[in-house]
Amino acid sequence: MKNQKPINRRQFAVKAVAGASALLLPCGLHATEDSGKLKLLSYNVWYGFTQKSERKVNYLKFMNEQAPDIVYLQELNGYTPENLAKDAKKWGHSYSVLLKEDGFPTGITSSQPITEVKRMTEGFHHGLLSCKTHGIHVYAIHLHPGNWEIRMREVELLLKEAAKLPPNAKVVLVGDFNTFSPHDKAAYDQVDDMIPFFKRLDIRTKGKNLRNGQLDYRHLKSLEDAGFVDLIHRKRKAFIGTFPTPLRADEDMGPDRRLDYILASPGLAASCLTAKCIVNETTGLLSDHQPVSAVFDFTVR
Repeated sequence: MKNQKPINRRQFAVKAVAGASALLLPCGLHATEDSGKLKLLSYNVWYGFTQKSERKVNYLKFMNEQAPDIVYLQELNGYTPENLAKDAKKWGHSYSVLLKEDGFPTGITSSQPITEVKRMTEGFHHGLLSCKTHGIHVYAIHLHPGNWEIRMREVELLLKEAAKLPPNAKVVLVGDFNTFSPHDKAAYDQVDDMIPFFKRLDIRTKGKNLRNGQLDYRHLKSLEDAGFVDLIHRKRKAFIGTFPTPLRADEDMGPDRRLDYILASPGLAASCLTAKCIVNETTGLLSDHQPVSAVFDFTVR
């Protein structure tokens, strides 16, 4: 990430849950509490559990068992800061911040204090939420769901924001990017219904997912050209999609594809131990997206 400008030092209001220390989970301490490791987890939870709400009990159990240090959430429909704070306590986090209370909000929770919170809505379909926690500048991503042109503009704005940080800053972009990675092109080229599905979808929704009749890989390429590293691609052995899941098997949701990513600045990426899509029978019924996670080891130099 070259030619970056100095960070804007303006401090933004932080919504923090009362309590100075993270709760201990039954399954053990958070990674950073005893090992120098840090775990990130991202989940698009599908309409804030306003549909098929019975799944939330198992979702909270799953999050508790994962014991993440930082959580990124998308589609927190109907949530208030208080609702998110209540959920966060279930997985041991005393700090949380919500982008907004209308539409499709994103949220971030952490086991450590959250600072430098910034909420942007202008130029972003769902908005952009960023903050700093655990020494990392974190961006909760949820790009436009059906228009490659708008997604391109959102990526350009995102890169402008990231360029305000110091060159050596630890930065991570996490969430539902609603677009395609060039690293997955070979897998998509083998799927007969990939292009036909998006043609049907664009007709049905009056969307613009296809550019000149093809998948558009430029959004992720632009981010990687700027220096960000696709951690799941780097660590995986084979392609695994994150959308759709069996939760909506009765609908025409199209072929399996990877929409959820963890992109890290080079220095942060160097400390990544694991990064993966979490796909199993449990997660398949918790949301229409699969969660993604990454673990970093800050004791390695």
